[in-house]
Amino acid sequence: MSSTSLSDLLARQAVEDAVVRLFVATDERDWPTLEDCFTNPLVLDMTSMVGGDPAEMTPQQVAQAWAAGFEPLDHVHHQIGNLRTEVDGDNATVKCYGVAFHHRSSAAGLKTRVFVGTYDLSLTHQGDTWRVDRLVFHLSFIDGNLNLETS
Repeated sequence: MSSTSLSDLLARQAVEDAVVRLFVATDERDWPTLEDCFTNPLVLDMTSMVGGDPAEMTPQQVAQAWAAGFEPLDHVHHQIGNLRTEVDGDNATVKCYGVAFHHRSSAAGLKTRVFVGTYDLSLTHQGDTWRVDRLVFHLSFIDGNLNLETS
């Protein structure tokens, strides 16, 4: 049986806290905090939802894109779980399940949409902070109002 040191456990917790911080900042639309969650630049890969190629972006570009995309929505809620975290020095990876709920009160018909999938995140330790340098979302399925922003 291998033993895990206290410093290993603390590093893993710090990495997972950084991932939680990213999703909470997104849901709270706290764009300055969201920007601080990323390296500059980072790779954002949402191709499983939108096609195309992964994009190298600045944290400001991600925050601006998400702010604009979420603007018509009343509520956004991300829930992650089943984290599988590996830390190797100043680099870490987190694989986890993810569910995102979008809600718009004024939508005609269904007022919600849900995205279900998994995330692969890589993080780099910079100073005293872990930052995401690559975020990949693997969509399993979408359910609900697919035209939520315009209905």
